[in-house]
Order: sequence, then structure tokens, then C-alpha cells
Amino acid sequence: MSALAAIALQAGLPIVERILSQRLGDAGGQLAGQVIRSVAERAGVPVEALEETAATTPGRVSEAMREVERTAPEILAAYDRDLQLQLATLAAEQDEPTWHKAWRPGWMYLLGFLWLWNLVLLHVCNAVWKIALPPLPTTDLLALTGMFLALYMGGHTVLRLMGKAGDK
Repeated sequence: MSALAAIALQAGLPIVERILSQRLGDAGGQLAGQVIRSVAERAGVPVEALEETAATTPGRVSEAMREVERTAPEILAAYDRDLQLQLATLAAEQDEPTWHKAWRPGWMYLLGFLWLWNLVLLHVCNAVWKIALPPLPTTDLLALTGMFLALYMGGHTVLRLMGKAGDK
């Protein structure tokens, strides 16, 4: 990513350069990733090939960066809206009673215990006490885990896996 930041700096694109060198945005690089995807899209190359394209044809990449620089205020505004929404959600959760938000960790512990029971503890109990307790069907446990993940993550994970949310 440093090669892309250097091209942005040489082209005189301060906003894109700050984002790509991660001096603007989150530490995880979500904003930088969005800018890289936009640059790759405008350059007409896949994201994986953007570094190579920057090395071979830097003019093409810098022109794509100029187009992204023009839309940078909108990208930053959308990023800011997402951050504000996350902060508002966290603040709202702080004001709720504990039992309102306890379903998430409760389900996590329950699912963790069910997987541990099904894969380890059941077999240990059967061996120690010489009994034959039946295991939970793994397909049911997978379905239950998938439904929890879909609810916990707001369905975005399921939609992304199905390819419907990736377009937005």
C-alpha cells in the first residue's frame, strides 16, 4: 500500500495519500480498503493487481486516484455516518438494562457449550460411565449456529455470502 500512497503523494492528492498511508481513518483500514477498491475499479483492474499496475503504469493509477480524490468528500461523509451510527448504537446499548443485551453472550456461551458437549464432553461421559448418550445431530447444531450468526450480525454476513450485500 505504500507504493500507492507514494503515487498519490507525487500526484498531489493529499486526501487519498492520507487515507492510504492510514493517517486518516480507522486502524483496521476499512476506509483505506474502500479507497483501494474505488481506485482499482476506476483503473479497470482487480484489487489484487493494483500494486502491479501501479508499478507498471503509474499514470493510469494516478488518474484513477484523481477521480477518487474528487469523490473523497462523499467517501469520508459515508465513513463518518457509519462511525456515528456505531457510536450511537454503543451509547444506546449502554443505557439499556443488562438483560436486553445479554442474549448475545448468552447464546455464545450456550453454542460454545453445545459444541464442546457434542465434540468432547459427551464422548468422555460415555467412556467414563460406560453409557451411550446420543450426540446432537451436527446438522442441527450447524443450523442453530448459522441462525445465531445471522441474527447477531444483522443478516449482513448471510447476505454477503449469498452475494446480495456486496453490491451495495
